Amino acid sequence: MSTALASMFATARHAGRPVFMPFMTAGIPDQDSSPAVFEQLAADGADAFELGIPYSDPLMDGPVIQAASARALDGGMTFLGGLELAGRVAGSTGKPVIVMTYVNPILQAGPDAFAAEAAALGIAGVIIADVPFEESADIQAALAGHGIGMALFAAPTTDEQRLRAIAEAQPSFIYAVADLGVTGRRQETSRHLEGLVRRIRAVTSVPIVLGVGISTPAQAETAAAIADGVIVGSALVAEVLEEGAPRSGAAFAAAVHGTAR
Repeated sequence: MSTALASMFATARHAGRPVFMPFMTAGIPDQDSSPAVFEQLAADGADAFELGIPYSDPLMDGPVIQAASARALDGGMTFLGGLELAGRVAGSTGKPVIVMTYVNPILQAGPDAFAAEAAALGIAGVIIADVPFEESADIQAALAGHGIGMALFAAPTTDEQRLRAIAEAQPSFIYAVADLGVTGRRQETSRHLEGLVRRIRAVTSVPIVLGVGISTPAQAETAAAIADGVIVGSALVAEVLEEGAPRSGAAFAAAVHGTAR
């Protein structure tokens, strides 16, 4: 368990509000400007960041984040560069940074070597988009040995036995996939939100963070009313790709933080 993440969730719970955790791809709109994007989101009210390291063969990412990864990779962003940016953002904003990556780069480095490097950079947590829960224990143990948290996924299709196993692994938080399919903007609020959160709450008190398909401040407010945190990704990434800055960050933060418990 990451002490930084545990402290963040405890502080938010004490204040009676959820956390706002925007996702942003490392290296957009370009490498030089990327740190300023995170700093703006921090000023807008982000409690933490999910920093996506660009990957050439994404499985979870939809068209917007795929386009962002392609731009970042074309601009010279690398796996190590993404980790270094995560450390820089953690230092400049004072906010916990959770790195989102895929499992192959971690296995290439070796879980312990990866965890040691991440810890040295001040990274608080890791999300691995394509590692099955049953194969995550060794990586989670390596991360925990260096004081880094790991999130585990639960989806509307996750059955009760699997939910209990995920909860028993004591992740730093459960990333509740709000809508089926890849990441991306949605017109309608997912019909799965309440049922998924209710089922997770029945088996654990581990913080629940809703993400995937939360595309408007109104949708974020709906998610925030039932979860411990909200991740907004594609809507903000699209603004950076199109305009160079996350224009609606403050509106999303206000929608999430305005949901009092």
